[in-house]
Amino acid sequence: MSQKFDVVVIGAGPGGYVAAIKAAQLGLSTACIEKYTDKEGKLALGGTCLNVGCIPSKALLDSSWKFHEAQDGFAIHGINHAGVTMDVPAMVGRKANIVKGLTSGVATLFKANGVTSLQGHGKLLAGKKVEITKPDGSVEVIEAENVILAPGSRPIDIPPAPVDQKVIVDSTGALEFQSVPKRLGVIGAGVIGLELGSVWSRLGSEVTVLEALDTFLLAADTAVSKEALKTLTKQGLDIKLGARVTGSKVNGEEVVVTYTDKDGEKTITFDKLIVAVGRRPVTTDLLASDSGVNIDERGFIHVDVHCAPTVPAVNALGDVVRGRMRPQT
Repeated sequence: MSQKFDVVVIGAGPGGYVAAIKAAQLGLSTACIEKYTDKEGKLALGGTCLNVGCIPSKALLDSSWKFHEAQDGFAIHGINHAGVTMDVPAMVGRKANIVKGLTSGVATLFKANGVTSLQGHGKLLAGKKVEITKPDGSVEVIEAENVILAPGSRPIDIPPAPVDQKVIVDSTGALEFQSVPKRLGVIGAGVIGLELGSVWSRLGSEVTVLEALDTFLLAADTAVSKEALKTLTKQGLDIKLGARVTGSKVNGEEVVVTYTDKDGEKTITFDKLIVAVGRRPVTTDLLASDSGVNIDERGFIHVDVHCAPTVPAVNALGDVVRGRMRPQT
């Protein structure tokens, strides 16, 4: 006989784990399904935000800012010291410890509030049943009175720059550099690309940002966008607007990127290249064909003004529904 819960949540990110805890606090038997694991192969709650997005990027920004201040900002206070260096593995290790502390905190909250944590890939079936494919490949089907879909989003891949997580990386890979790349390229001048570019620029990288649009930070207020462009340019980022990447070729430990701008086709060589052109909803194999929940051409779940799909007692939230996604760094 399959397990049955009042509420089953698919996804343990900021939307999913908060919903699961609240449901349990209201007295409902609640399960939350998550498949993400850390480097040790252990279940890691918290979604992209806690594991490979907002939290780790802010930790690196904090460390890189302190290094920048020590190099360039203390002299005005009469504090003079030479030979300041950055131990990159130690910086990345601090970031990992912060992440581990917060994700462990979510697990503690689950236990304290009576949320059942289930590891595996969740898939909504017809009749509010949920299929869980576990890490060992075994499959279990559980039943629910209510289902919340909160699977989150993932970085967008682009054909001209296929990610190998070695020379060409996405936002996740850019959090794990063990040394400062001398020449760093960033495709995309959105929040994610600019934050990551800023981190490594402060540590000494020659950072070039390639943005296909002619407008900088289009989603931001105009005044904020102008000030950010001024600040980041002063920091040393070479921001090229109207530069559309058309191809890339990895040669050993460097990559040659081809792009076009108003002057025609150009090439530029980097030691590392970050692809940060946005994110897409994680809806692959999330829904059975007879689940009754529909997905649009961009992969988002169709919902009404209450974030409800067409199936009663099934709701969706977060990056998987219409509207602007939260920046994940």
